[in-house]
Amino acid sequence: METAAAYSGKPAVSDDDQVLSYAELDRRSSVLAARLGRLGVAAEDRVAICLPRSVDTFVAILGVLKAGAAYVAVDLRYPEARRDLMIRRSGAKLILVGPGGRRSLTHFGEAVLEWESGGAFEDVPAAGPVVPPEAAACILFTSGSSGVPKAIVLEHRNLVAFARNKGLPTLLPTDRTAQISNVSFDAFSFETWCSFAYGAEIVVVPPITELLNSDLQRELRRRRISVMLAPTMALNHIVRMDRNAFSALRILHTGGDVLLPSTCRDLLAGEFSGEFVNLYGPSEATTACTAYRVRHVGPDEDTVPIGRALDGVTTYVLDADGRPVPQGEMGELHVGGPGVGRGYLDQPELTDERFPPDPFAGDGGRMYATGDLVRERADGLLEFVGRADDQVKVRGYRVEPGEVERVIGRHPQVRDVVVLPAGDGDGVRLVAFVVVDDTLPPKELRRSLAGELPDYMVPSAILPLQEIPSNDHGKRDRQALEQQLHDHQSRWRGYVPPADGTERYLSDLWERLLSVEHIGANDDFFEIGGNSLLAFRVRRMLQQDKGVSIGFRDILDNTVLRDLAKLIDEAAVGIERKG
Repeated sequence: METAAAYSGKPAVSDDDQVLSYAELDRRSSVLAARLGRLGVAAEDRVAICLPRSVDTFVAILGVLKAGAAYVAVDLRYPEARRDLMIRRSGAKLILVGPGGRRSLTHFGEAVLEWESGGAFEDVPAAGPVVPPEAAACILFTSGSSGVPKAIVLEHRNLVAFARNKGLPTLLPTDRTAQISNVSFDAFSFETWCSFAYGAEIVVVPPITELLNSDLQRELRRRRISVMLAPTMALNHIVRMDRNAFSALRILHTGGDVLLPSTCRDLLAGEFSGEFVNLYGPSEATTACTAYRVRHVGPDEDTVPIGRALDGVTTYVLDADGRPVPQGEMGELHVGGPGVGRGYLDQPELTDERFPPDPFAGDGGRMYATGDLVRERADGLLEFVGRADDQVKVRGYRVEPGEVERVIGRHPQVRDVVVLPAGDGDGVRLVAFVVVDDTLPPKELRRSLAGELPDYMVPSAILPLQEIPSNDHGKRDRQALEQQLHDHQSRWRGYVPPADGTERYLSDLWERLLSVEHIGANDDFFEIGGNSLLAFRVRRMLQQDKGVSIGFRDILDNTVLRDLAKLIDEAAVGIERKG
């Protein structure tokens, strides 16, 4: 590591328990690399890393790379079925786990290696294999329409080109980058490689879902965080409640979903004075391929651009025949340059389809067809319009509804299923229409899905039907389903009107947050489209409007409107007695 030599005594990564200098990180990862080599790990092998987020995660990743292999970071919060699918799909030769981690992976036999980086001191081994730029570095997973997640192969050259890209704000050795992302998500590449490239310190902090329940401004100052990539969904929510939450930062990046103009206006009108950058890019193009420095968003602007291509990146807006469209017209965005990954693991046909030859570059390279519709403005900035296919973004994650349908369809009591997105902007959620046996309640099906899918892929509403409607062509009638969804949202069965002032207040609040009409006393917040981010906003609004402080966990435990209203009334009585 060049950085290890230049900043050997400086902190490289820290968590709540320990701090590793660049020299110590280099030493520990070299020791692990040597051990992996003795176990037969070699070039183009894959090693799955199933560790809690900590300094050991970074030791493990660097150790795998130094051994010449590619890492597969697996989030331990995923259901076991999803975790095992990622491990098998990646073809991992070895699975790194922490002490005691073997117990949940015994079915993988001798491929599981229990390890911790802080063991007995070992001498630094001789240098490992020379790893060429085109060697595989990591495997990332994204939703696949076949029902099996797609495994994206990124190479060393992709990560290096992104980490040192001159189109991004330059980090300093004095910076401290918050590591908040899911290790399986491509934002992790920014937090890791952009920080290491410039000698900054990575600080492992609680995930964003936990930070939402804290005083974020105070937490960032306490940890002396200066750089952060905040998921756009979370950023939109946080700034809406506290425009000064990120005021401690020197650089704030965001990406993963549509950035709201109101978020930008609120943030820039507050105490934040650093660089604010809107990133765009699919995992297949190494985290980001365009960027826009947000300095001002006028009151009449209804979109925030995704910006211009990063240094060395080429972007093409093409029609269905692969021809450039005139400026201002909509087309599918294609990306070329050093960030374009190798393709999909063991899926050559899909790779050829999504990574066609770049006819404009003249160097024999490939480009990536993003599936995103954009237009180029007169000032050269790109605007995101929407998806060209059925993929949707739910809480910042790309999801193929077809994959969710296939998982639901595997349930023995499900006869047919259609999954559609509902809502727009940062309120997009999945709704499943299912034809099931009468003995399968929606709540039971949802519990089953929670054991197989990440939470963002579990439909927020499951609507039983006698049959899936079809059109004159014998295909699923999407319009008829969308009308049924609208009708269901407007006239919930078993509607019980709010009984008192507190219930009416909650009903109005939920209707505003969820864009759902006629919310009654028996409605469940999560069943009608709520999620943890919106629950956080409910808590903040209760404090603001009612002067009542309800614990976040209490809100999650009382998701029926009538139950939460009772809790609010009890808290209000307690305040009056104290007064």
